[in-house]
Amino acid sequence: MRYVWVVTFAALALGAGCGGKAAEPPAETCPPPAPEAETNPTSAADFRALPAVSCQGGEPLFAVLAARRSTRTYGDRKLTDEEVAHLLWAGQGITAEGKYRTAPSAGALYPMTLYYADDLALWRYEPKRHGLAKVTDGDARGDVARAGLGQAPLKRAPGIIIVVAKPSITAAKYGERAERYCVLEAGHVAQNILLAAEALGLGACPVGAFRDGDVLEVLGLGDDYLPLYMIPVGERFEP
Repeated sequence: MRYVWVVTFAALALGAGCGGKAAEPPAETCPPPAPEAETNPTSAADFRALPAVSCQGGEPLFAVLAARRSTRTYGDRKLTDEEVAHLLWAGQGITAEGKYRTAPSAGALYPMTLYYADDLALWRYEPKRHGLAKVTDGDARGDVARAGLGQAPLKRAPGIIIVVAKPSITAAKYGERAERYCVLEAGHVAQNILLAAEALGLGACPVGAFRDGDVLEVLGLGDDYLPLYMIPVGERFEP
């Protein structure tokens, strides 16, 4: 399997460019999150720990950029936990000091939450524990696809990542520009996930057409949240 060195390379380059620190060679395993008390405790039965993420290997950054394409057809194979771990970490993984993440965020406030729907359940990614907290039991992909206007990639994918923002987190510092910053941040997050999928040899496609209210209903969220992207992902399939 090809690992997501490309995403880490990009994150390190951003850190060096903005903070003036020279990028260090990547470790074999990416930095684990710093231990922190849970604000929303999850029972062991409802938490799915994900494997550690490798920061070595994979294709060079510019090769992955050149190869990336939106893929809308997928095979039936389920994604492995290792693949899921790399995809979600690429979008919102913690990279250093227990707080900095793979995607830049205005004021380092991180208003984004990633949800993941597969055949088992609907999950919420928890970066600080690098794992999935169960939101609802059972396969929610049909409900997600219906909220996404029944688009074929959503109906076919073995896994769907949903990118959701809570603008009030950003508004506490940036006021009326918060929603704009959240939209920009969602783009960073989605591109990281798409590049990670390419580096893993998977297909993925960014989807922006959906009914916001229906998405929030599936996720069990209120209207203080803003769904911004759906990303179906799976093994490439050529009919």
